[in-house]
Amino acid sequence: MKLILSRKGFDTSAGGVPNPILPDGRLLALPIPDARSVIPYRAITQQGEPLGPLVADLTRGRVSPDAGAHLDPDLVPDQHPRPVGWRPLFGQRGAAQSHLRNQGVGSGDLFLFFGLFRDIERVDGGWRFVPEARPRHVLWGWLQVGEALTLGDQLPAGLEWAREHPHCQRLGEARNALYIARHSLALPGGEGGGLPGAGIFPYETTRQRLTAPDAETISQWRLPGWWHPGEGRAPLSYHADPGRWARRGDEVALQAVARGQEFVLDADQYPETMPWARSLIAACGAV
Repeated sequence: MKLILSRKGFDTSAGGVPNPILPDGRLLALPIPDARSVIPYRAITQQGEPLGPLVADLTRGRVSPDAGAHLDPDLVPDQHPRPVGWRPLFGQRGAAQSHLRNQGVGSGDLFLFFGLFRDIERVDGGWRFVPEARPRHVLWGWLQVGEALTLGDQLPAGLEWAREHPHCQRLGEARNALYIARHSLALPGGEGGGLPGAGIFPYETTRQRLTAPDAETISQWRLPGWWHPGEGRAPLSYHADPGRWARRGDEVALQAVARGQEFVLDADQYPETMPWARSLIAACGAV
């Protein structure tokens, strides 16, 4: 079984700014701009907040409310009007999809989505980033794969409910795949406890923060000590350099790579993985 740390949402290259953390602690993972999308920002609401005004304010008008939004991963039903049969899903393509395929990611594996976040505040009727607030990497959602599909030239039968999804707007492109969520979480050893197969972490908590509290850069992470790849275990993908890892008491410091979307851990070699993930989802994932 695999755990995938998947970088998604706005950042300094895609969108140009971090994702916002509202004054009450709510996390809003902004879909990146996508000129081919049929869903504009003004048509999306997250946790009761319309995204059109937010993206316009935070990007200082560089991203319009009428611009297309790459709503992916698409994890909760109340963001946008849904057709009958809709299910949470996530798409990947190109080199990132090749990496997932080469790592053997498929049915039963668990994505944890993270992104770059920063606190915002309301000033003069609009939104801005809190000047003294530092950006950090934060886990914001999850999806356990129920079915993995490779997309070809035509939309597969029975998938009409996904027609608006950005990756269904790219039929015919190479290495284009969809990962459809399980209805409920099902982890080894009976771990799952009736939790949904996909969802968001509505608020920021210390358990979701990847960036270390004393970090000088956002890519200096702090993880539970069992993540350390010693004892002959395969490391988190793209992080094979031993110099990236350092023990810090019962934790481990990781200098995460600056680029890359999908980082895969073989949970069979790290038995603590799924109990940790299940605990995180149970504690932080109630919407």
